[in-house]
This record gives sequence, C-alpha cells and structure tokens, in this order.
Amino acid sequence: MAYLAAYDVHQATVFGRCEATTGIVPFMTLVEQVMTQEPYASAKRVFWVVDNGSSHRGKKSVDRLAARFPSAVLVHTPVHASWVNQIEVFFSIVQRKVVSPNDFTDLTQVRHRLRAFEDRYNATAQPFRWRPTAWCS
Repeated sequence: MAYLAAYDVHQATVFGRCEATTGIVPFMTLVEQVMTQEPYASAKRVFWVVDNGSSHRGKKSVDRLAARFPSAVLVHTPVHASWVNQIEVFFSIVQRKVVSPNDFTDLTQVRHRLRAFEDRYNATAQPFRWRPTAWCS
C-alpha cells in the first residue's frame, strides 16, 4: 500500500489517499483530487513541488500535468533535497505518530489510522514556520 499526499502550504491542508501502488496513474489521481476543487480549480497557477520520484520525474511528467491541468506547474526539488518539500515534513510526522510502531494487523487498519490522522491534522494544523538554518546555506 502507498500513501500519497499533497500539502497546501498556505492553508496547512493535507489531501491524502491510499493506493495499491505508486506510479503515474495514482499520482495523477491525487492531482485530480486536488485540482478539481476550489480554490485550485479556478486558480491562475498551482505549484506542485515534487521530488524526483519516477511517477513525476522529467519533462514527460511536466507535459502530462500541463496537458490535463494548464494552471498546474510542476516544480522538482533538487536531487537529495527532499527536506525543502513541506509534504516531506508531514510524511516524517506520519512516520513518527501514525505508522511507528508497526503494530497493524492488516492494511485496512493502516488506511483507517492514516485517514483519521489526516482528518485530525487538517482540523488543527497551522502552516509550517520553516526557516533555513546555517547548515542549509
């Protein structure tokens, strides 16, 4: 099972989904989930900051996204710099608070716990106040 998520940095809102696997189709399903609702559907530009995973790497992914959603702009983080992508901060929280320890009896339980955490997070979260430190420069 794969947990895919998008993060609105201005609203501190997570849009997540559990999929059987990763890949182009699950990634585009996540994009569709976000881009078909307001305010993203009518926005002039929506930046999608992504790592260099195979489902959204390279010019083909940029073209595929722009063809389906002309206002979507794919921005790739530098290789080995996932820490600049705020969804990675959220994923580290999920790792510590949701999936560790790994005491699940089945994948349904994992899905339920992820969804419950996402709902609770969206109800209480504030945007990250991320600031670069001396080691980042």
